Amino acid sequence: MTPQTAEDNAGDSPAAQASRPAEERSSTEGLASGRKLGLLIVEDDAAFARTLGRSFERRGYRVMSANSLEATERLLLEETPRYAVVDLKLKGEASGLSCVQALHRHSADMLIVVLTGFASIATAVEAIKLGACHYLAKPSNTDDIEAAFHRSEGVTDMEVTMRQSSIKTLEWERIHETLAQTGFNISETARRLGMHRRTLARKLNKQQVK
Repeated sequence: MTPQTAEDNAGDSPAAQASRPAEERSSTEGLASGRKLGLLIVEDDAAFARTLGRSFERRGYRVMSANSLEATERLLLEETPRYAVVDLKLKGEASGLSCVQALHRHSADMLIVVLTGFASIATAVEAIKLGACHYLAKPSNTDDIEAAFHRSEGVTDMEVTMRQSSIKTLEWERIHETLAQTGFNISETARRLGMHRRTLARKLNKQQVK
């Protein structure tokens, strides 16, 4: 369910409203009360940012945009969006990681989804450590991004748990990928990952990899 269904749900009985998932209620009730949900798009591809912004506006979000860390910091002087979509591959000296860090520092409750057009598990892990709640590979559409926001809605403890779980998953994906590249040579895999052989062996034993 998306925020654009707020009018349909506004007339539901209290019991029907309570039966809906918490993330759906938080989105639809915010719009039903006339309070649009703020969403920031940090993207230096103007055409993509414009297209994505219009799509979210049609769903009832109040969209704002920035194309750099500096523009993001200026916007945060006056706005505190509930959601943010950040492209990790920004032009210039400051990367999307810097924007994620600035956004999370400004509001730890902000839900941040990062988009990456290049395969870099290490960078995605770093983004999650800095405060992102989810990462998606490009091309991702509005449905994908909104679904990621909804999966991350909830209390802070749940978000932290999800973030830690995502980091572990990404780390394991990276280990498995490197193992495959080296023909499951433990020593060479450890060297490429920059960790001690015994450390890698312990991780593999925990995952019961033979």
